[in-house]
Amino acid sequence: MSQATTDEKYMRRCLQLAECGRENAKPNPMVGAVIVAENRIIGEGYHVRYGEAHAEVNAFASICPKDAALLPSATLYVSLEPCAHQGKTPPCTRLIIEKGVGRVVVGCIDPFAKVQGRGIRMLQEAGIEVTLGVLEAECLALNRRFIVCQHHCRPYIILKWAQTTNGFLDDNNHAMQLSTPFTRMLVHQLRADVDAILIGRHTDEREHPALTVRDWSGKNPRRIVLTHKLNIHQLMNDLYTEGVQSLLVEGGATTHQSFLNAGLWDEIRVETAPVVVTNGTKAASLPKNIQIANTKEYDGNLITSYIKTDGLQAK
Repeated sequence: MSQATTDEKYMRRCLQLAECGRENAKPNPMVGAVIVAENRIIGEGYHVRYGEAHAEVNAFASICPKDAALLPSATLYVSLEPCAHQGKTPPCTRLIIEKGVGRVVVGCIDPFAKVQGRGIRMLQEAGIEVTLGVLEAECLALNRRFIVCQHHCRPYIILKWAQTTNGFLDDNNHAMQLSTPFTRMLVHQLRADVDAILIGRHTDEREHPALTVRDWSGKNPRRIVLTHKLNIHQLMNDLYTEGVQSLLVEGGATTHQSFLNAGLWDEIRVETAPVVVTNGTKAASLPKNIQIANTKEYDGNLITSYIKTDGLQAK
């Protein structure tokens, strides 16, 4: 097995571990770490909870005493660049250097302003061999919400709506149920995975949506109603300052179009039901800088997710 293939093998394990922190690591990124010596894993860990030990710390802590002597010849794999600053926990680069690991393999650079390559430079200056960019696209995609938030200083924004086959949101301006019980559960799963959810004033007054995760397990997101008094750019700045990392915009059409016109979106999720109506509220127009990320069919309804073809995608 080549070194490149071996590096990818263990980086995939890092990604698996990192996913375990999806619920509690926020607002920090998800990170996994694996320590390999003599062709076997001698330690591994992930960032379990915000404010607690990072992935590298947990990986070192998991090593059996009899394997500690292998560290000088070991390779540390980590999905995100080790931190180089004092935050709620000490810098991981310092610990790596103290442990005497001979080689470090990093999935991608940390975009956080206090890191951004500093961790890698510190390791190299200490004489540690560093390999960067193994499964970089996958590592970036794992934390795309965190990365977009750090890069743009605003939440990661998902626009979501359900429409008829001919592109209407309702039947002659009367609300209608387009989601199936199963796809409604998927919506609640999506809500459980974001920090805040936003609708327009008209949708709030007409439909009075609860916007909860009652069909899924998790916390209800913060509920926001957009009125004409709120400037969406200022609102995004305020939410970023308040630590909101992800925002789901559920409607209605005017609100969706406002976000699209302002370029404030990162992902669009459209559910299309096999229903045709004669008239009603037209769904927002999809932008040109868009590509399909995936399409799946559930109970006859088609759910299509889109991402941008330009700018920051998984970066």
